Amino acid sequence: MITRRKTRMISVGNVPVGGNTPITVQSMVNTLTTDIKNTIRQIQELEEVGCDIVRVTVPDKASAKVLPEILEHISIPLVADIHFDYHLALMAVEAGVQKIRINPGNIGSPDHIRDVLRACESAKIPIRIGVNSGSLEREILEKYGEPTAQGMMESAEKHLKLCYNVGFYDVIVALKSSSVPMMIEANRMFAEKYDVPLHLGVTEAGPKGSGSLKSAIGIGTLLSEGIGDTIRVSLSSNPVDEVKIGQQILKALDLKHQGVNLISCPTCGRMSFDLIHIASEIEELTSSLKKSITVALMGCVVNGPGEAREADIGIAGLAKGQARLYVKGQKKEILQENEIIPRVLEEIHKLAR
Repeated sequence: MITRRKTRMISVGNVPVGGNTPITVQSMVNTLTTDIKNTIRQIQELEEVGCDIVRVTVPDKASAKVLPEILEHISIPLVADIHFDYHLALMAVEAGVQKIRINPGNIGSPDHIRDVLRACESAKIPIRIGVNSGSLEREILEKYGEPTAQGMMESAEKHLKLCYNVGFYDVIVALKSSSVPMMIEANRMFAEKYDVPLHLGVTEAGPKGSGSLKSAIGIGTLLSEGIGDTIRVSLSSNPVDEVKIGQQILKALDLKHQGVNLISCPTCGRMSFDLIHIASEIEELTSSLKKSITVALMGCVVNGPGEAREADIGIAGLAKGQARLYVKGQKKEILQENEIIPRVLEEIHKLAR
């Protein structure tokens, strides 16, 4: 059983982050924000697969000006990602976004940051301080000679202090690095000292395969220690993949109980049907379901019957091209290989009603 560290609760629109609330999964669209139609479409796709909070980039005034129209067509909280120009953060607040994400290392002077904080306080929205190892302040890099976890910690503390000095406490902090060990160390250091909610992620993790692995290790390690309140899996891939993999990380640690939990055996020569194809298809076709359902797809008679009986819906391989269906521990009919996917989906949707 994982015991989460106690943090303050921050509200991002109607979604709570921190405290005893469920860990949320975030993503970021990869469309041009000014491409309103495709930005809305992609956000709605993310909503469908269970994204809790979504971020868009606001690199210029044109992007800031279209935020109200985007907000009209989405249901989940919208975060404005701001770099370099604090005026854009002020415009985003005025547009009605539910959170501002800034990187203090490149947003400008302390006065500019204070202006953003005052605007957010007036609008009653939080900010996320994003500290990335790749964009630390010059003085911190000069002090340590290179990006380090200690340097990331110092950057976060400096900007957290600035928030506190003006009486602003609705803050979420992210300490991200493309180095998994550095990311883990920085977050551990911060968690020991502060009760501020932490947003976890391995930044620039890479393409779907290797990036998912790095993210699972970095995010999963910290979550298993009770550290972390909201997560993003950063991939060079479709943002929908980020949400699905983030949810899988939570499910693997028993921190999320919604959706289909798919159990499938490692393949071997005893496999009586094309388990790889069938498992992939069922996983894809059930990814948007919200109800907690355990499905076991087992390819042979060795462990198959036991696992299948324990699941809500189970398949246990028999002779070549055949499998036994189990529902809630009860034996059902023997299926031919081409019947497995439609029958499993049928039973899943019965339970999901």
